[in-house]
Amino acid sequence: MITLIVLIIASIILLITFIIIIITAFIKKTKRLFILSVLSFLLLFCTGIYTIYFGLKKGKEKTIQIAQKVFPPFDSDKPDTEANKKNFKAFLKLDLTPDVKNIYCFDDALGQDADYMFAFSCNSITAKKIIERNELVADSQLGNYSEGLQNDFFWWDKSKIENLPSYSWQSNFEAKKNVYKVFWYDEKNQKAYYFEYDM
Repeated sequence: MITLIVLIIASIILLITFIIIIITAFIKKTKRLFILSVLSFLLLFCTGIYTIYFGLKKGKEKTIQIAQKVFPPFDSDKPDTEANKKNFKAFLKLDLTPDVKNIYCFDDALGQDADYMFAFSCNSITAKKIIERNELVADSQLGNYSEGLQNDFFWWDKSKIENLPSYSWQSNFEAKKNVYKVFWYDEKNQKAYYFEYDM
């Protein structure tokens, strides 16, 4: 921020200097002053261009920082990042407890339909809270799978998920897209999988 302020002040000083030199050059009509005015204009132009570039670069960095705080990225290759923890809280509507570990998540929000995948370890008490908090209902058959919509990751065990009891929820919006939530819990290994998507 200080660098940007210095650049703006320098640009203002160079602008004032250029105006003084160009007025003096027109009054005195000397070749030396005209050359000096051209040089001061070039210096002003270069400083101005760099100031604009620097300001836009810093603005972009700040915007990305703010956006990542509001909408954290999804880290699919590294567990328990701050972003994954924030996304866990936002999507599963639950505070982190000590039993919640190895949180991996992924999003595919480009294009028309979005989907979000979470895999993590937790105890059965937390799994029950997730089911209750998200108003998930037990499905009549195992899996409730939607495999074609899901991506492949080492932490997303499709063969295991296919044989787990599932809990689901579907929005009833007529004007908006339908949102679907599916949750699976492997009680033996204390492993949970959560999949949210819209169509």
